[in-house]
Amino acid sequence: MTENINLTAALKKYFGFDKFKGDQEKIIRNLLDGKDTFVLMPTGGGKSLCYQLPSLLMEGTAIVISPLIALMKNQVDFITQLSEHEGTAHYLNSSLNKAAIDQVKADIMAGHTKLLYVAPESLTKEENVEFLKSVKISFYAVDEAHCISEWGHDFRPEYRRIRPIVNEIGAAPIIALTATATDKVRSDIKKNLGIIDATEFKSSFNRPNLYYEVRPKTKDVDKDIIRFIKQHPGKSGIIYCLSRKKVEELAAILRANDIKAQAYHAGLDSATRTQTQDAFLMEDIDVIVATIAFGMGIDKPDVRFVIHYDIPKSLEGYYQETGRAGRDGGEGICLAFYSSKDLDKLEKFMEGKPVAEQDIGRQLLVETAAYAETSVCRRKMLLHYFGETYEKDNCGNCDNCLHPKEKIEAKEQLATVLKAIMAIKENFRSDYVIDFVTGKETDEIIAHKHDEFEDFGAGADDDEKVWNPVIRQALIAGYLKKDVENYGLLKVTSAGKKFLKSPKSFMIVKDAEFSDDEGGGMEPEGGLVALDPVLSGMLRDLRKKVAKRMERPPYVIFQDVSIDQMATDYPITLEELKNIQGVGEGKVKQPYAKEFTDLIKKYCEENEIERQVDLRVRTVAKKSMLKVKIIQSIDRQVALDDIANAQGIDFDELLDEIEAIVYSGTKLNIDYFLEEEMDEDHIDDIYDYFAESETDRLSEAVDELGGDYTEEEIRLVRIKFISEMAN
Repeated sequence: MTENINLTAALKKYFGFDKFKGDQEKIIRNLLDGKDTFVLMPTGGGKSLCYQLPSLLMEGTAIVISPLIALMKNQVDFITQLSEHEGTAHYLNSSLNKAAIDQVKADIMAGHTKLLYVAPESLTKEENVEFLKSVKISFYAVDEAHCISEWGHDFRPEYRRIRPIVNEIGAAPIIALTATATDKVRSDIKKNLGIIDATEFKSSFNRPNLYYEVRPKTKDVDKDIIRFIKQHPGKSGIIYCLSRKKVEELAAILRANDIKAQAYHAGLDSATRTQTQDAFLMEDIDVIVATIAFGMGIDKPDVRFVIHYDIPKSLEGYYQETGRAGRDGGEGICLAFYSSKDLDKLEKFMEGKPVAEQDIGRQLLVETAAYAETSVCRRKMLLHYFGETYEKDNCGNCDNCLHPKEKIEAKEQLATVLKAIMAIKENFRSDYVIDFVTGKETDEIIAHKHDEFEDFGAGADDDEKVWNPVIRQALIAGYLKKDVENYGLLKVTSAGKKFLKSPKSFMIVKDAEFSDDEGGGMEPEGGLVALDPVLSGMLRDLRKKVAKRMERPPYVIFQDVSIDQMATDYPITLEELKNIQGVGEGKVKQPYAKEFTDLIKKYCEENEIERQVDLRVRTVAKKSMLKVKIIQSIDRQVALDDIANAQGIDFDELLDEIEAIVYSGTKLNIDYFLEEEMDEDHIDDIYDYFAESETDRLSEAVDELGGDYTEEEIRLVRIKFISEMAN
């Protein structure tokens, strides 16, 4: 049914993007085919588009059930900006008066409204149910679907009533979307929504543009944060604190230091929260200080940093909160301050809760502490927690990978741990296992008579600090696994049993020893480099002015990626503006579009800028016949090794020739060869290195990247980079 629909053209028309991210296209086709759909996609992966685009293409109105009123408002503003018609998107919630509700209903009945956002509480109101029975519903989208499950980190009981209400209004396909969910939560969502047979789409949890760092929490933590923000002037950020009191204190300290910051927590009245949020979206304030407990409904793609003043109570919460950074694919710095005292505070919060709940809570804290204290790749550890394997040992974008610690051999210690776990019948957690191997005669060990076992104290002569990293890294390596149902009991895997039969090298890095150093090395990946920073600044000022005039957040006018490309490509007509990433026909028809092209045109004339658009048509004058043949072969997309063979030269010589061609100003597109020969992530990593490096010298690139990539791979991506960026 959907084969005839050109979704890429629709994407460009409505949203201005040239291609879909990840599984977006498959998800949309599944929904267009009338099938129930379950989407597990990390924050920033593009969940909203999975229901926004099909709603614009399908007959009728899509109902989007969302728990956050603020988020509804942002998304309605966003869709309204993309559309030529008023009323394409509306929301229905407790913030509207009767006149506004009547207008919403009139637009729906007139067939103008393709997307209707409702809070679960509004959906269950009798008058709304009666009204919606008379409406042609294209599909139901349940956003933040983890709210359905008591096992989720943000349970909302009213979400449990969605299925009965859907049955009453009228059947239509359901798409459920969430950014974090364990297997237990996933099955709970599908069961409760009655979509057991839904097609499931699970995206990678890896956000390559996010940089992760954990710093020790010293008495100078406030000073560290102020210094960090001053190093990133004008950039948007969120700081999470454990208590409302600390939120208020820190916001006041930041303001006293000339940082535009406001507090945001559940204790503030609704009007103040809305005002603060709008000021953040409109870039009147740069930093929001918020309580970890309070979920922020801010759909702002250009948050550049997320700081955890206090460590959160679970890695799921941490991932969700850090996921608010860099949602546009640009820079996103995730900085956490860690102190074991924070864990003690969080444990105290659990007192008085049921024993089983306390037990789970403590296990989650153990995972968080392991993440904070580890010296292995933070990305690897985080993805492992969500059941995903990250193959690389060095991600190049976290503090541990940028400043790797020396590895030590731990083959014997791993064998000791595996034997110990099997001796005590795989029935205990890591702290008990460590007490057992180090020979600690605790009350629990004596009660189980494990002090009488042959393996008791087998690791007593080793450095005590080695055991936690051995267990943690054995879990990542797949020698051990945790029993999820029984709160983290350690089990030996088949790989672990195989290791015991024939041990091999097992290199580990010891856990971090927290000291008062400043951390550093924060040069995260991501983002297009604007070749003209002066123009970029002028365009951002204009965007802010237009945003104020239209009472819209600046990124709704144009996203950062669009502004940066304008400052790179200098589009001076509306036709050229359409070629900019994130600018579709809807944007070009907006009255403000011409203000941007006029500003660029005037800037180019005043500064005698030779635009890249003008430079694209290049001749290949005075080239040798070999160079001409190479250019013609690449134009025909002949594999580079085949070109080398045909010309009777080796591959290195061919690369020399291609480098000479692109450095002399001719643009060559070798994407077809790179996509065939190299992993997309590898291309991106090397490309990002050159985008951020101050030099294109191969020797420096090999020193920096050589551990992960060959010199040949680096040269190939450098050719792509120079061709695209310099020519």
